[in-house]
Amino acid sequence: MKLPLFIAQRYLLAKKSHNLINIVTWISIVSVGVAAFAMIFVLSVFNGFNVVISDSIHKMSADLQISSVKGKTLNINDFPFDKLRNIKNVELVLPTITEDALFRNDDKQQIGQIKGVPQEYYQVERISQSIISDSRYRTQSNIEFSVIGAGMAYHLGINPNNPFAMIQVYVPRRGNASAFNLENSFNTGRLFATKVFSTNQDIDETTVIAPYEWLSELIGYEGVASNIEVFVNQNSKVDKIKREIKNILGPDYNVYDQYEQQSTLYKMMKSEKLAVYLILVFILIMATFNVIGSLSMLIIEKKKDTSTIRAMGGDNSLIRSIFLNEGTIISVVGGLLGLVLGIIAVLLQQYLGIIRLGDGTGSYIVEYYPVALQLKDVLIVLATITVIGGIAAFTTVRVSMKNL
Repeated sequence: MKLPLFIAQRYLLAKKSHNLINIVTWISIVSVGVAAFAMIFVLSVFNGFNVVISDSIHKMSADLQISSVKGKTLNINDFPFDKLRNIKNVELVLPTITEDALFRNDDKQQIGQIKGVPQEYYQVERISQSIISDSRYRTQSNIEFSVIGAGMAYHLGINPNNPFAMIQVYVPRRGNASAFNLENSFNTGRLFATKVFSTNQDIDETTVIAPYEWLSELIGYEGVASNIEVFVNQNSKVDKIKREIKNILGPDYNVYDQYEQQSTLYKMMKSEKLAVYLILVFILIMATFNVIGSLSMLIIEKKKDTSTIRAMGGDNSLIRSIFLNEGTIISVVGGLLGLVLGIIAVLLQQYLGIIRLGDGTGSYIVEYYPVALQLKDVLIVLATITVIGGIAAFTTVRVSMKNL
């Protein structure tokens, strides 16, 4: 062990001549520990909510989405469906249509998006499992059925258990339609609303899923689609499949994974996590003022020791290193204690669910506060504590050494 670190360790553990310095030193360690505990726990909670949101988006989103670079639609007659289906681990390749629409039910109306999908769309397990209400009633007529988001059903006053529940759909008419006449500006159709899905609140409140052929005819999208959606087998390497698809399609098509499909949402979640991290860093900086006070008092108390060190041949560099190590040790010890306790608390919450959401009546998506511990966060918190503690110690020693 190097001499400065050895002496700094002895200063930390040895009994001080003034008991107040001992108290302030331990207060410093505890305050840094509390800040470290808060940082790792809060960041883990954010990770947990991100996982919940990502899972809910994953349920109704394709693993890969293909769109045209040149326009809003792409020609499905010329699209190489067979080549994409022959890629290893590709399960389904389906054309879809997405269009803004107005939905009405009696005197209630809601603006959202209507998505036209082939029947094979519901073969995807995670999508079929998202349907929480399904009336088994079927008519002998050719009226088409829709799958409506839970939030949309609420706003429109739809009871999916009613076999005769219907919604009226208005979609913008292609071409030079008159903006002053509702009938000329929109194509209208009616759909039975006997199925309800639930995933993410934003999707649930804005989305209605309709049969592909019905919507294609309503909009006038014969032979074209808004996107091509690709579903892959579970645990497949999506990035590898994405590269293969890009090689097949060339530069005329965009290929988006789930993160890129919801890039705005994921950027917002990252920004929120960064903002919370910066707030917690500010709290940690406040906690390091205790370290500064403790170190300043220790330097004053050890004034005679520094004179002895100089008499034995030690220089200011050695003395400075001793107190720098002392301040860093206080920060690191407090940080490690807080991190260990924080990790234990996160694991207890993750596996035992100690902190509940709401009153436990089941009105939330998850019953307990979700948490997810990430090694990256542990390293970031430890590095942050070390850097801030080191800066505080360096500044304190630099100023205090002028008086020694």
